[in-house]
Amino acid sequence: MKRLMDIAGGIVGLVLFLPLLLGIALAVRLESAGPALHWSKRVGRGNRIFLMPKFRTMRLGTPDVATHLLADPGQWVTPVGRFLRRTSLDELPQFWSVLIGHMSLVGPRPALFNQDDLVALRTEAGVHTLRPGVTGWAQVNGRDELPIPEKVRLDREYLERRSLAFDLAIIARTVAAAFSGRGVSH
Repeated sequence: MKRLMDIAGGIVGLVLFLPLLLGIALAVRLESAGPALHWSKRVGRGNRIFLMPKFRTMRLGTPDVATHLLADPGQWVTPVGRFLRRTSLDELPQFWSVLIGHMSLVGPRPALFNQDDLVALRTEAGVHTLRPGVTGWAQVNGRDELPIPEKVRLDREYLERRSLAFDLAIIARTVAAAFSGRGVSH
């Protein structure tokens, strides 16, 4: 049932947001040199690496690490990128990853390929068995503000509580969080 919801959600998301996707792609390209999409190496289900699309919010040449690990993240984020991050619009291309099965609408946010500490804790907690999500329980409970052990605790809670009703509640909270920009540090 969850995979059917993901396929339907991926199709609806891509079709519904197509004009917005095209507009954002144009804005990113007009603002700075480089492609509109950034294909980020992420850790998926079973700790397999996959490429996840996001609208590019950083300048070309930015080190490929989590934003909070950059000495001065503000120097790398573009003005359009700042808006996209605050509103989570940079995540919209991930409907493609949902459609092709690399991601789910709801699950733990995919770790960067080099976030070994997060990957190890998730593996220990059994969370690595889940397909990563565009949004998730940890995401709606703090996003960038949460320390890694707390993210893993919430991811484990999601693993134990997952259901269609819980997924729908998380999606509703995601929409509210996206409009408020709450929990985004960069």
